[in-house]
Parts: sequence; structure tokens; C-alpha cells
Amino acid sequence: MNWWLEACKTPSAEAKQAAEARQLQLTKPTGSLSELERTAVLLASLQNTAQPNIHKPWITIFAGDHGVMAENISAYPQAVTRQMLQNFTSGGACISVIAKEYNASLQVIDCGSVGDAYEYAGVERRCIMQGTANFKIQAAMTEEQCMQALELGRQSADKALANSASIYVAGEMGIGNTCSASAVACLLLNQPAEQLTGVGTGIRAEQLEHKKQVIDQALQLHKAYAQNDAFKILCAVGGLEIAAMAGAYIRCAQIGLPIVVDGFISTVSALAAVRMNPRVRDWMLFGHQSAEYGHRSLLNELQAEPLLKLNLRLGEGSGAGAALGLIKLACSLHNHMATFAEAAVIGDKV
Repeated sequence: MNWWLEACKTPSAEAKQAAEARQLQLTKPTGSLSELERTAVLLASLQNTAQPNIHKPWITIFAGDHGVMAENISAYPQAVTRQMLQNFTSGGACISVIAKEYNASLQVIDCGSVGDAYEYAGVERRCIMQGTANFKIQAAMTEEQCMQALELGRQSADKALANSASIYVAGEMGIGNTCSASAVACLLLNQPAEQLTGVGTGIRAEQLEHKKQVIDQALQLHKAYAQNDAFKILCAVGGLEIAAMAGAYIRCAQIGLPIVVDGFISTVSALAAVRMNPRVRDWMLFGHQSAEYGHRSLLNELQAEPLLKLNLRLGEGSGAGAALGLIKLACSLHNHMATFAEAAVIGDKV
């Protein structure tokens, strides 16, 4: 039943060696393109090819509401979650514009928003529950509900592969989800709220202090149950969309689909996924370091170097989406720059 424990694919050592050898022959000083070189080599190993590419990016937005909103921890009302679902599919959201820019497939999954049944064109309504429970007073999800959320992520990754996706981006939408993500991060890293909690969508200073208090109270309530078990941590204080992203990351690694991790909330999901199945880490590229307080700590824990640092804090996959341009460029340089022999340049330096 715990499918997330199944083995992950192994990146190709041969493709990595071939890509590294090619980089040494390109008309530039060795290592002079730094992270662009590293990105191309990593993607070559993940795609098992001498010519890595991201011609068919896949972006999935997972949405869900949060019971902890009852504690007044967000600058926006919960109704915004549903409103943004329509905005994603009508093309008005940031990630919608990014998807169009890079010719990416955009999938939108409602894992559990609050409200009556609806039909929004382009939104996959897969509601497990109408938002999580208030984790200040009880577990956010039952174990069965968390398994269902993980399964939504698994199915998304399988669908991406079936549609010949070359790289996978998970984004999220859910008013209150930075509070949930901070609580998950605190339990994963054994840190108090003070170390990993930021302003999210832009709350005032007094609201931030209140948010930290809510999280610290939740940590005390759930630590005996959660222990150091990432799955139980997701059940205790996670969100449906946070668990779904973790499921997607795990499945991508199992089926051999490279991942670009987004910002704070996505990185919380990434860390949970790696704790549940450590080999998932091999399949991750990191799009950016967000402005959200605590993101750097998560990146350090994952030994990750993000491609961009633009002080973004929007979420919805926007930072990872922005990084697609840099990843595309890294592939183009790797594939199309001339070698010393091709350019008739003498020596190994330019």
C-alpha cells in the first residue's frame, strides 16, 4: 500500500560522463558557464541522453484549503483559492502566462477547496475533503486522506509521462498554506516556528507573531504522534496540496521524470518526499530561492543550489517556471555550442 517506498530510477552515469566530456570540448574556458554547465550535465544524466532538452514541460497546480484559516493567519480570505482556480485555467495567472511562454502543459487539480460543487472549465475537481481540519486543535488529515492526496500527485506524474513530458513542475494554491508548510518544516527540521515562519502573502507584524504562536501550539499538540515520520507529519499539519506535491515528486523519481522544485511550500513538499524516499533527491533541480523566511534552511537541508534568486514569494510554481528559461538556455548551450575541433580553435582554452 505504501507505494512511495518503491525504488526510484537511477540517473545515467554514462550520460553524465558523456555530457561532462562534451563540456570540456566546448569553446570556452573549463567551468566558465558554471551552473549552466552543471544544469545541462545533470539533465543529461536524468534524461539519459547526450542532448538534454525541455521541449515539453509539464506544470501541475495543486490546490487546497486549510482549516487553520480559522485562526486568522492570512492576509487573504479563503474564497481566493476557488477564484484563482478559474484564473489559472482562463490564462490570467502568473503561472498561466509562464506556461504559455514555454509551451508547457498546465494541469490544475483541486485537491480539496471549500465550497459547493462546481464545474470550472479546465479544472480537475478531485476534492478529498473541503479543506483540511484546523491543525491547532486536531490532525489536518487522517492517514487515509493523506494517502489519497499523495495518490493525486502520483497520478499527475504518470499523466505527465504518458504525455511525453520532458520535465515536471509542481505548483500550489491554497490560502493559508504557508502556515501549514511552516508547521511541516518545523517538524521535519525539529525547529520552532520562529526559525521557519514568514509573512506568506503579506501579513502584518502582529499577525506574524500570532501565526508563529499557532504553529508552536500545533507542534506541541502533534509531536508525539508525528515523531520524525514525514508521512505522519503531513497528516498532522500538512495540506492536501502539500501532500499531493510530495506524491508527485516521489512518483517522478520512480518513473524517471526530472523535477524543478519551486519555492518555500514546494520545497517543504520536496523535503517530505525525500524523507519518505531518499533517492527522490537525485531527480530534483531547484528553480529559485524565494523571499519567504526559512526557505534557505530547507535548501541547505536538501544540499540544493537554486538557479535563481529574484526575491519571489508568489508560489503557484512561478519561480520554477521562471527557471525553465535558464534550463532551456543551459540545454541549448550544451547542445549547440561548437567544440574546439569544430571551430578550429587550437588548445583547450579560449
